[in-house]
Amino acid sequence: MVASTTTDLMTAEEFCTWTELPENEDKRYELENGVPIEMPPPSKPHGGICFLVAHMLGLYLLPRGGSVFTNDTGLIVRRRPDTVRGPDVMAYMTREPIGGMAFAPAEDIPTLVVEVLSPSDRPGRTNRRVQSYLRRGIPMVWVVDPDERIVTVYTATEFRVFDETEELTGNGVLPDFRCPVASFFNWPTA
Repeated sequence: MVASTTTDLMTAEEFCTWTELPENEDKRYELENGVPIEMPPPSKPHGGICFLVAHMLGLYLLPRGGSVFTNDTGLIVRRRPDTVRGPDVMAYMTREPIGGMAFAPAEDIPTLVVEVLSPSDRPGRTNRRVQSYLRRGIPMVWVVDPDERIVTVYTATEFRVFDETEELTGNGVLPDFRCPVASFFNWPTA
């Protein structure tokens, strides 16, 4: 059942159980202020770009003891009413054993969240997502736009747009990170 009134708002924990019901198993949802919202399925280009972003971050983070999460891993960005987002990629400077992780949305704050735009994304909705991450205390958010072939980097105090001729840096959040923006839009060559 989808919540319909303010007295029926779901918690993140109830949402996690609800998404496991047979009638919801082949669908993607986020929880927005206590109400489940069905999300459109991602496209093949979207999945490829998410992989390339996760790959580049993995090359940087794994040797440093960090970790990368994909596939819309749930992240609690607000409580009372609860909001659970499914970022395309999340990066942490720390790592915990996979076997010890709970089957629940993450509550710890990632170092970086990455959203890859889909054709159905609208500017207002994307801005609300970015702001919810920043309010949660996430130091940096990247919004990757496949159509424009740009990456917009947001922090609590500023944002900057990088085109495919430029290089992303860790912006003081990921020390010594460097990556050509173009690497998110092209398969690597051997």
